[in-house]
Amino acid sequence: MDILSIIGVILAFVAILGGNYLEGGHVGALLNGPAALIVFGGTLGAAFIQTPLKVFKRALVISRWIFVPPGNRLQEGINQVIEWSTIARKEGLLGLEQIAEIERDVFARKGLQLLVDGSEPEALRSILEVDLLTRENHDLMAAKVYESMGGYSPTIGIIGAVMGLIHVMGNLADPSMLGTGIAVAFVATIYGVALANLFLLPVANKLKSVVLQQSRYREMLVEGLLSIAEGENPRSIGMKLEGFLD
Repeated sequence: MDILSIIGVILAFVAILGGNYLEGGHVGALLNGPAALIVFGGTLGAAFIQTPLKVFKRALVISRWIFVPPGNRLQEGINQVIEWSTIARKEGLLGLEQIAEIERDVFARKGLQLLVDGSEPEALRSILEVDLLTRENHDLMAAKVYESMGGYSPTIGIIGAVMGLIHVMGNLADPSMLGTGIAVAFVATIYGVALANLFLLPVANKLKSVVLQQSRYREMLVEGLLSIAEGENPRSIGMKLEGFLD
């Protein structure tokens, strides 16, 4: 569980609602159905138009990383690679066959299978790097879904504000209708700006950092597996891979 993300969300809401209260406002003033429909619906609609279905599905899947990101497995991965290299030196590359069959990480299993099959180091690097770059690009595109919505949201809020003012101007003769239009105008702007800056843009940046962290882990695996293929000493491999640690 990412404690900073939880604290950040709570702090953002407390700051907005607390500031509103200290200024003499009340929560009900910030609740407006039409404004919410304009901003949330418009932002989501714009994202639907821009994003392929496969990418949008992936964006939903990785959204859990905001609060429950994959753990930093670099040290664990380095220890694994050292263990694999020790087995390979004692039993040969075929000794890794059973480990490959039970390995849960798809990327690591693919690399181990290539080792067992006797792939040349350059072929192994080429295959794994294509896989790495494809995964990274796919997940970065998914993270950018939230970034794009963060760009649309304030503009949709302005559209909501203009619509509210149009409603006001059309009902100048009826003072009872002015309050609703003005409320939609101002609250829509708040919704648009707040949604972008307190949620969507931070979420996009958080997901990007997680994606890059995972790519770093896979880069470490590639270097480790190549070192095993070239028959390097387990201790030398460990010292080389420690460079990936923060």
